[in-house]
Amino acid sequence: MHKTVLISIVFIALGTAMWGFFEQKSSKNKAITNTIAPLLTGGMKNFTPADPVGPPMKLEVLAQNGKILSLNKFRGKLLLINFWATWCTPCILEMPSLVTLQRRRGGSDFTVLAVSQDFQEWKAINPFLERYKLDGLPIYVDRKSAAGSKLKVIGLPTSVLLSPTGKVLGHLKGVAEWDSPEALALIDFYRGMRG
Repeated sequence: MHKTVLISIVFIALGTAMWGFFEQKSSKNKAITNTIAPLLTGGMKNFTPADPVGPPMKLEVLAQNGKILSLNKFRGKLLLINFWATWCTPCILEMPSLVTLQRRRGGSDFTVLAVSQDFQEWKAINPFLERYKLDGLPIYVDRKSAAGSKLKVIGLPTSVLLSPTGKVLGHLKGVAEWDSPEALALIDFYRGMRG
């Protein structure tokens, strides 16, 4: 009898501790969502903050030199990963704003990565880059859509914002004006956060 009571007390204590932990995380996510709500206007109205913020992601992409690159290389930076393809007209319309965002905000604490979903990989991308002159935008290939699958990308373009520790902070499905005042304010907000 005493053993049953003791076990019940332990389960109640564990349950209460777990509830408190998840409630605290949920409250933090709600506070972040409420704080950025005024920024989610104009071109950023479709940005969806992650709730909850997920665990760090292990992602790899293919560089132009043919080597596989772990996105761990970018740890310590806020990352905006834009999934696109050379055959995607909305993606092509969005690319100049990504170039401008990278030029205006790219640096030691933030970068844009344009990750192509083209199955022909660099055979399709190189002529595209020559034609559209997207200088200054880091471009990679998502071989077999592995990174896109992990991030649950189901349409193009899709942009995913990762924290400096590799956690998903939010995503935006569809075309966005990444050089708009709203987009710059959103990126600046997340640049000011840690974790």
